[in-house]
Amino acid sequence: MKKYEAVFILDIRKADDEGNAFAKEFGELIESLGGKLESVTPMGRRQFTYEIDKRRAGLYFDFVFELAAAKVRDIKDKYKLDQRVLRNMIIIYDRPADANGNKLAD
Repeated sequence: MKKYEAVFILDIRKADDEGNAFAKEFGELIESLGGKLESVTPMGRRQFTYEIDKRRAGLYFDFVFELAAAKVRDIKDKYKLDQRVLRNMIIIYDRPADANGNKLAD
């Protein structure tokens, strides 16, 4: 399993209870796909530089999880049409190394 980081921007008008229900649902999805959710970081409401779908702000969430590479497509497909999600990005989680080649702490 690889380690991934996902950032989601939620529509404020459609995300209930500041997105906490979405975060719980995402964690359950990761576990149902055989992965492990390591951390959830709600980053709060932020203003956009430019409008996205006629919205000026959104709720940001950062997730770090481990999952088989083939299952990442399932996550992307599930949230592609979800009206609560304005934008999302899933990348391989990789922290830079220091000058000695040691990974920096999370």
